[in-house]
Amino acid sequence: MSAQFGRRLYKGAATAAVAALAVAALSGSQAPGVTVDDQGRRTTSDATPSPDAAADDSATGNSPYYTDLPPLDSPKPSPSAGGTDGGGTTDSDSGIPATVLDAYQQAAAKLQESKPGCNIPWELLAAIGHVESGHARGGKVDADGTTISPILGPQLNGNGFANISDTDNGAYDGDSSYDRAVGPMQFIPSTWEWAGRDGNGDGKKDPNNVYDAALAAGHYLCRFGWDLSDARDLRSAILSYNNSTDYLNTVLAWLEHYRKGVDEIPDGTGTVPEDRSDEVISTNPSPSTPAQPGTPSTPPRTTPPGTKPPATPPPTTPPTTPPPAKPQTPTESVHHLEDAGTEELSARAGDAFAERISTRAETRSGKGVGKVRIRFTVVGDTDAVFTGGEKVATALTDSSGTAVAPALQAGGKTGEFKVRATLIGRSVTAVEYRAKVTERTADALARTTETELTCVPGGEFAERVKVKATYKGAVADGVAATATLIKSAEDATENDKGPYFKDDEDKPVRTLTGLKTDKDGLIELPKLYADENPGTYELVITLAGGAKVTVKLTVAEAEEGTGEETETPTPSASPSA
Repeated sequence: MSAQFGRRLYKGAATAAVAALAVAALSGSQAPGVTVDDQGRRTTSDATPSPDAAADDSATGNSPYYTDLPPLDSPKPSPSAGGTDGGGTTDSDSGIPATVLDAYQQAAAKLQESKPGCNIPWELLAAIGHVESGHARGGKVDADGTTISPILGPQLNGNGFANISDTDNGAYDGDSSYDRAVGPMQFIPSTWEWAGRDGNGDGKKDPNNVYDAALAAGHYLCRFGWDLSDARDLRSAILSYNNSTDYLNTVLAWLEHYRKGVDEIPDGTGTVPEDRSDEVISTNPSPSTPAQPGTPSTPPRTTPPGTKPPATPPPTTPPTTPPPAKPQTPTESVHHLEDAGTEELSARAGDAFAERISTRAETRSGKGVGKVRIRFTVVGDTDAVFTGGEKVATALTDSSGTAVAPALQAGGKTGEFKVRATLIGRSVTAVEYRAKVTERTADALARTTETELTCVPGGEFAERVKVKATYKGAVADGVAATATLIKSAEDATENDKGPYFKDDEDKPVRTLTGLKTDKDGLIELPKLYADENPGTYELVITLAGGAKVTVKLTVAEAEEGTGEETETPTPSASPSA
């Protein structure tokens, strides 16, 4: 890449040291370069990859990128940054705008579910997002995550860049002659055509949307079965995105920086980097503002020898009319969040919560604000999660300003926890909701048959006791139960005589604990035995929640003539011959 775009501009030895440390930490000991050939096969070579190799097979067509490196000082993340702890002031130079950060983290979470073997960290997507677009030019995106204005790379016409003729008839990049890199992650149209993803669930695959682009970049980096926790595979994936050793080192430097913590800053407040990989060091440099990626650089104007420079025009009086105020974005107009009428949040262990959390974003005057993102976070000692298994979810407010969180799913742990609703992109007071997970219960319990249970002294009962539990008429599965042989209806203490169960050592047991209804709400007790004491006894089965049933057991001598044994008749003598 450096041969094609010219020598990179580094701002002093400090930033060079950052790159060296990052490469040493993440790339290992000068491992051979791993790239892919034009058929998508992995190849290994000891040579540094060529900057113009397989440009049309890369994500960006080897387009220019930002070369600024992170500061030597580690960031001081704020508590609002996902996955970080600690305090500190916001740093707009190394901070990440809230919506863009949310897109990186959501993409990594989805890939952890769909491609767990890839082990892609969201910090890698953030590192690439920084060098490709300065986090979508400082977070200038709307509530859906779409850039306020398109981000286009230079025309890839072979003039200082790769030569890639138009592949999309201008559908993505507006250029019907040559391709250009597009959007926050700078995909060329031919790559986006197969790599594009719908990351925000709106049914479209838009390279200008940071949620779509971040998810597409993650899938692109995870192809070929690469495991990005391995330094060689990580190197291969980054080089496949933009085939330049300088690009690799820059991405690795930012990856290491973001792994140490990150500031979440409001949308639109990020600092756009200055240096670009297609800048060259001039013999007579002039101070000028570097162009953004996708904006052609304008060479300094020079005066031919012997020509008198034009006279400097006299200064003009500035207009007295102030420029019109910049209209507020929807996020900027939010003054506070309100509970939008969420009912009691309660569920039995293992069940889904019937109620879903709803939060309303409002202006100072109480008007609802649509198209802003609300983040919902499960907080506390609980294994409850949102649908999909995540403890964090985001939702977009509708035209009335209301956002509805995904359904909550209770785990096995009982107790209370909270769900916190916060506004993405601006700091306003959060709204907290209390939720409770209770143990599984049943409100009814009955025997499955009405057969009388009888036994002779010293014998065993022929039928086992079987009961079924229900809750509001439905099967009550997973409900804890106990079974106790009591002395009488008036004395519910454990009996010391009469029927009994047996433990593993065949010793009498008259109380069973740890019982639980199965998926059909059923419990079948072990076999019952009787000692030598005749009489009528009671077995009580009690479920969590208080439902119970009493079973009558009778121990008595068999009535005469009702025994099972019968006399075998003596066969008659055969008549003599």
